[in-house]
Amino acid sequence: MAEAQNSATKKFSEFLESTPPHSPERISDLFGEGEIRGSTWFYPLEQPDAQLNCETCQGPRYFQNVGEKIWVSNERLRDVFLNYICRNCRSVVKSYAVRVKRAGSTEGEAVKYGELPAFGPVTPARVITLIGPDRELFLQGRRAESRGMGIGAFSYYRRVVENQKGRILAEIGKVAAKLGGNPGVLASFKAAEKETQFSKAIDEVKDGIPDALKIGGHNPLTLLHRSLSEGLHDHTDKECLEIAQEIRLVLTDLAERMSQALKEEAELQTAVSRLLARRSSN
Repeated sequence: MAEAQNSATKKFSEFLESTPPHSPERISDLFGEGEIRGSTWFYPLEQPDAQLNCETCQGPRYFQNVGEKIWVSNERLRDVFLNYICRNCRSVVKSYAVRVKRAGSTEGEAVKYGELPAFGPVTPARVITLIGPDRELFLQGRRAESRGMGIGAFSYYRRVVENQKGRILAEIGKVAAKLGGNPGVLASFKAAEKETQFSKAIDEVKDGIPDALKIGGHNPLTLLHRSLSEGLHDHTDKECLEIAQEIRLVLTDLAERMSQALKEEAELQTAVSRLLARRSSN
């Protein structure tokens, strides 16, 4: 096994939750109290609950191990498979392939060489809804970003936005309609959805972007286009990583703002309806 990245130790639950594959870690609570069998000591591998994202429950939930107890002989490498199930819905399973080695007392070293579903930071459900059919491409970009692969992440994100620009424009148009956009503005969004050039589409709707969707007072579509216009071969991998992060953050913020704007509008309409109903009854 490769040496752990540093001498600092993690809890095994933290390792399962946040360590990417192929990154060796020193674990403080990897093993329990040992027992001797013949002339050899064996130690049970601890299998603590881990807080992971559950797609069914749509958020972080505690997962518990559902496998049998695993014993590891002293200072020997062992490849193990761990299966965890969501305590809440009891349907979503997370599986790990891990190589472990005891390193004294309860400590040990561990490295993942595989996990399903694949490792990657949690992506808000609203972003997935916004990009629709390109969910897997976006998640590929997210995983590339989390591993510091800037060119890969930038390429995936750019492809997602280019593929789904019509869908994004349509969703912004829905918000504009809910917030009382005039017929001319709504017509411009319909026309922009069919425009093949992103820059022309942005120009068509630039005066109709609701203020509630602007990021720091800026048109979110302009911010996206500015990042997408960067030449892939003109930048280092590190610079591409920074651009990829900008694209993801703008998309995420835009999705959150659209959801919040629609929620506030719905709450306002409900309040108005109740007020009118109360006035009528009086």
